[in-house]
Parts: sequence; C-alpha cells; structure tokens
Amino acid sequence: MIVETVVFRVCTTSLPSDVRVEVGETSFHLHKFPLLSRSKLLEGIIRDQAKNVLSLHDLPGGAGSFLLVAKFCYNVKFELTATNAVSLRCAAEHLQMTEEYGEGNLISQTAAFLEQVLNSWEGTVQALETCEAALPFSEELGIITSCIDSLAAEACEERGGCLPHRAHQSPVWNGIHSASEPCSPAGDWWHDDVVVLNLSLFKRVIDAVSCKGMAPSRIGVSLMLYAKRHLPLHGISRSGSFCEREHESAHSLSEAEQMTLVEEITELLPNQKGATPTRFVLKLLKFAMILDASTGCRETLERRVGAQLDQAALHDLLIPNTLPMEETLYDVECVQRIVDYFLDMAGDEEYEGDEEQSTGGFDSPPIMSVVANLLDGYLAEVANDANLKLENFVLLAASLPEYARSLDDGIYRAIDIYLKAHPWLTDQEMELLCTLMNCQKLSIEASTDAVQNKMLPLRVTMRVLFFEQLRLRSYMAGWFVVSDTLGRGSNERPSIVSCVGGGDVGMRLNEVRARMSRIENKCDNIKHEVRKLRKGRWINFYNRVGLKVRTKSFGSQV
Repeated sequence: MIVETVVFRVCTTSLPSDVRVEVGETSFHLHKFPLLSRSKLLEGIIRDQAKNVLSLHDLPGGAGSFLLVAKFCYNVKFELTATNAVSLRCAAEHLQMTEEYGEGNLISQTAAFLEQVLNSWEGTVQALETCEAALPFSEELGIITSCIDSLAAEACEERGGCLPHRAHQSPVWNGIHSASEPCSPAGDWWHDDVVVLNLSLFKRVIDAVSCKGMAPSRIGVSLMLYAKRHLPLHGISRSGSFCEREHESAHSLSEAEQMTLVEEITELLPNQKGATPTRFVLKLLKFAMILDASTGCRETLERRVGAQLDQAALHDLLIPNTLPMEETLYDVECVQRIVDYFLDMAGDEEYEGDEEQSTGGFDSPPIMSVVANLLDGYLAEVANDANLKLENFVLLAASLPEYARSLDDGIYRAIDIYLKAHPWLTDQEMELLCTLMNCQKLSIEASTDAVQNKMLPLRVTMRVLFFEQLRLRSYMAGWFVVSDTLGRGSNERPSIVSCVGGGDVGMRLNEVRARMSRIENKCDNIKHEVRKLRKGRWINFYNRVGLKVRTKSFGSQV
C-alpha cells in the first residue's frame, strides 16, 4: 500500500496525525479538525464512529481528488483547471462541503469555476472528457448536460474567418486566462475536438447539435471522422479482410465494441440524401458485414446506399461476400437489395411511364441513366465469377425499367463476359440471358461486334443483323433525300452546295453502300448455313424470329 504524507508534511505543525484516510490504495495521514470543519460527511463519520481510519473508496476522482480536497481543508494553494474541476466538484458534493461548513466552501468555488469553463470551448471539451471518471455525480449534478449544451451552441454558430478568441481561452484558478492559441479556420472546426469523446458523450453531442438545427451535411462529416478515428475502415481489403498493419496500429477496440460503434453510428446518420458520402456508407456496410452486425443495422445501411445509389462508384459497390457457405466472390444479393431500395424510394408507379414522361425528381432519366451505367459496369465485373448463378445475374440486370438505358452496349458487354465465363450454359439459358439485351438499342460498334460474336445464339445474331439492316436502310433513305435536295440546290445556287460540303456526299454514300453490302453478305452466309438444317426446323426458326421465309436476300441491292 502506498502511503501519502505530502499533506501532513506541508500543512501541519509538529502535531502528529490523528486520522488516516484511505482512498483506493492510497493512505493520507491527516488531522481530524481541518476535515470535519469543512465536510459534513467526514464530521459525521469521525464523531459517530470515533475511528482513526476512514475509508473513502467510492470518492469521485479517487486519490487525486482527495489530495486536492485535503489541500483545500488545510488552506494550501493549488491550481484549479478544467481537467480537475469536474472531479473536485463531484468530490465536494459527495463530502457535503456546503456553505454551512464555512463561507466559500469547495462546492461553491468549484461551481463558480465551472461556469467560467463553460464560456471556453477548449475548457468545456476538457471538462467533458473528465466527466466519465466522475459518474454518476457528474450526471446527477447536470455537469455533462451543461457542457454538451455549451458545445452544441458554440458549434452551431455561423462564423466567418477564424474561431473567436473566447473559444481558445482556458480559465485558471485566479481568473486570469491563459494565452490564446492560433485561430482555427471557419467551418467545421469543432470536429477534431468532439471525435475524441467516448461514444455515449459523442452521441449526446450529435443529438444536441441536431436539435439546434445544424446542417445534416456537417453532422455527416463529424460521424465520418469519428468512425475513421475509431474503426479500421481504411484497412478493409477488397476481399473483405483487414490489412494487418492498419488494424493493429490505429485501433484497440474489441470486435464487440466495434460492432456496437457501427450500429450506433448507423442510427445517427442523417436521413437527408447526400448528407453522408455514399462511399463512407458503403464502407460502413462492408464493415458491418464483416463484424456480423445486426440485421436492422445492415438493412438501414443498404437503404441509405439505395437512396443515393447514383452517387456511388463502381469499386465501392464491389462488396465482398463474407458468408462462409457462399461461393461467389462478391455479394450480388446485397447489391440486388440496394437496387430494389433505390427503385422503392420513388415508387413503382413513377417508373411505369416512358422516358419522356419522367420529369425531374428522384427517378428522372439522368439519375436512372447513371444508375444503369453503374449497374452495367457492376454486372461486367461480377460476370467473370464462374460461381455466379444465372438467375442472380438475370434478376439484377432486369431490375431497372426499359427507359433507364439509352444504349444497351453496357449490358451486351456484361452478357458477353458471362457467356465466356460460363460456356456450359444450355441453348435455352443463353436465349434467356440474351433477352436482357434490346438489339434495337445497340450502337453500330456493338452491333458489329455482336454479329461476329460466336458465343451468341444464332437467333440473336439474326435479330441483330435484321435491325442493323433496317437502320442502314433508314440511314440510306435519309442520305438519298439529302443528296437529291443538294443536287437541286446546286443547279439553282452552286455556292450553297459547296458550303455544305456537297462534294463529300458521293463518298459517304459509297461508304454506306459498301457497309450495307457487307452486312447482306453476312446474312446470306448465315442463311446458307441454316439451309443445311431440316426444312421444318428452318421454318420454325423463322416463325420464332418473326420473319417470313423468303428465297432472296434480306435487303435489295442499292
């Protein structure tokens, strides 16, 4: 046991000590009179029990606080600061050091000092950090609530330039403020100070600033910084594991504590779209899956990602599969739920109209197009996974409405990758897969590639050729009209023909004719191969495609 004799040596005369006070593992050899003259609790213990050994093991602040209490009783000067004022105020309350036992007793002096502390941002933060060690007295005395209200009011003030001088002043015992620190930039200067608080206090600060009307985006930044400080979010690899160096160096919380932290931060996330970056929410979701957080927590995060899916990046959407029984590399079912939440946000009725009827709002064509491009890129990434089931791929690809894709080049690329990674698909399965693609919405480059793609079913290739021929016929008809118009115009006004580039019309027409001729040759070659099949099967094939059986080529020569 450690014996503390500092107070006895400094504060006493030659009189020997007549009482020993034990606080934790520390013993204080003191005198009864200075103690009972200032404390009602100590007076009652000394007079009623007539003991020379007093035990104060439940004293707020422990031995450090009692040392300052003893110095106060012996009129020894000491410095009262924001870091010791809370524990000393609670210790004085516990010892009942009221004005009845001397004017200017410790309760009144510490209470007055804490009022000064609340006028200082830095001092309030320091005082709030020490409140946890003084529980439950710091809560019962309202110190925690006062500190949080002061911080919330200060953080919600609109500022320009730098942090006011008062926010950096730290009061001391004699009322003289220490020198101010360099000013902080305006804006969210308060984040660095509040993220050091424990979770329970941090939650109360966030609730307080939210009630005072702080912008959701500022709250989102604070939550993001708090999570990055206490969770190894940067240490998550694409495979779903932790990078050891990151995990070991920065964070000491257990997995249970980390899971609790993830669930609490999820509940604090603002509801407004865009208040929290989608990338951060997705990282939080990946972390929740690794820690096997509650179903409600993961569902909430998935909904929040779905609400702002158009702001997500492809590499962030690649969520590793953490379930031990799953064979796929990425959690496609999770992304499916996110897409479903995205569609549910606007309501099913708003998606039934065509693209021209969609005006503004959550389901406007630009947002839907962004999500469609994102989803097509995701499908292309996961299509290489040999364990990805066809029904999961088809269900995810068919989730968006028809008007979401202005071109189907992206979904064609994903289908092509899936076919190459799954060569064992049956003809029916390949047909089902290709129904996801609208051949009429393929670009010229994609159509050219599809015609030469040996992985596509023959029926799909014929369909691509048919629509490509229709497109070229329409294109040719347009050029003939332009050529005829320019020809008549050249007889009347030759200068106009030269201005619009009439000399290039013949060259462009030749290119179109050559391209159309090549496509028709491919049609003839395919038809020649098909004729080798039985006549009945040939007729059934054309009936399924929706074309009539004809002996001449699909298009006439131009």
